[in-house]
Amino acid sequence: MSKWIHTEAFASPYGELILGSYKDRLCLCDWRYRKSRESIDRRIREGLKASFVEAGSLVIEKSKDRLQEYFSGARKEFDLPILLVGSEFQKQVWKALLEIPYGKTQSYINLARRLGDEKAIRAVARANGENALSIIIPCHRILGSDGSLTGYAGGLRVKKKLLQLEGASLQQELNFES
Repeated sequence: MSKWIHTEAFASPYGELILGSYKDRLCLCDWRYRKSRESIDRRIREGLKASFVEAGSLVIEKSKDRLQEYFSGARKEFDLPILLVGSEFQKQVWKALLEIPYGKTQSYINLARRLGDEKAIRAVARANGENALSIIIPCHRILGSDGSLTGYAGGLRVKKKLLQLEGASLQQELNFES
């Protein structure tokens, strides 16, 4: 049984990411210098009962290729094996984020409604912020109820650039329903 989470830094055009894989699945694709880096890393280490080691893997190499394609505008979806590490509620939120199409946005309140509990908006926002698979799980596609940019681990400037890359209008599609 593997006790190692392989990690590697990746310099994207939008900032430095840290990629991590465990047992041939991507478990980490996150902004290296985000405020909650330590708590995210701790959750992953404890959840997998494994330690980080700086080493590459096939999944990390494939992830870097897919991310380069995304940043160049040639990729709209990711076909990577992922591993979600978090509570059942967090996983539910992250899976709902995967349903938001490329170039579309949704508000926190609509995401909470889609999950069946409008009153859970703060918990939904917190889970969104604790996403460790940034870009792959598109938490950048979530906006405030008024269409404003709100917190993002990579910074609001990066969030805006990602949405522009995807061709999203910052005022459109806030009422996206699947």
